[in-house]
Amino acid sequence: MLSFLVIGRFPFLITVASIFVGGIFSGAFSSLLSTLVVLLVILFGIYLTLVVSKILSKTILKGVPSSFILELPPYRKPQIGKVIVRSLLDRTLYVLMRAVSVAAPVGIVIWIFANVNVCGASILTHIALFLDPFARLMGLDGYILTAFILGLPANEIVLPIILMSYMAKGSLVNLDDTYMIGNILIQNGWNLLTAINVMIFTLLHFPCSTTLLTIKKETGTWKWAIIGFLLPTVCGVVICMCTTLVYNIFV
Repeated sequence: MLSFLVIGRFPFLITVASIFVGGIFSGAFSSLLSTLVVLLVILFGIYLTLVVSKILSKTILKGVPSSFILELPPYRKPQIGKVIVRSLLDRTLYVLMRAVSVAAPVGIVIWIFANVNVCGASILTHIALFLDPFARLMGLDGYILTAFILGLPANEIVLPIILMSYMAKGSLVNLDDTYMIGNILIQNGWNLLTAINVMIFTLLHFPCSTTLLTIKKETGTWKWAIIGFLLPTVCGVVICMCTTLVYNIFV
């Protein structure tokens, strides 16, 4: 549930808030409102994490010891060169290799889905159309949900996949112009409800593949990695459905 703390999700949250919330006003108040909305979404994620943690501690984790023991090593004078080398080898390269081992195959899959046509449409379009009915219940569309699924290796590629799908491009699209991004999204049916649900699901959906692999390595089993995948995703789906239901009733 703490996956919302991943920094890769913040640019997407900020972009969506700036377009669909900040765009209501102009000037400095626009940025202030966008910042406030992103902050409220993050605080909601923290609150939901605490609630779910409390529920888990009373159910499937009931009786599981939660003691924390920290053993401090003897103090030694830091060796700058050794610290840099060990940090580079043990942390940076290790994480990068894990990311590449998943990102490279998925990148190939994304390219195939976007460029191989079946019955006059790309595989990506067929997947999006298949997922569309379920996505509509969440206040999204099939392309958005497909982008989240294909964005498993890295949260940063969710928006480029969405733009690639809408623009019918054969490769990932990365635009820096917020105004242009907003026009593309609005032309493809995005409204305030879509933006709200996208921000909620961005915050609550499954962690990236590197995080899941780390969970598996640290726990020694796929059980907790699968739980780490399903738990936030189910919460995100249910909350988006509730948001859509309330919106349709009152708007």
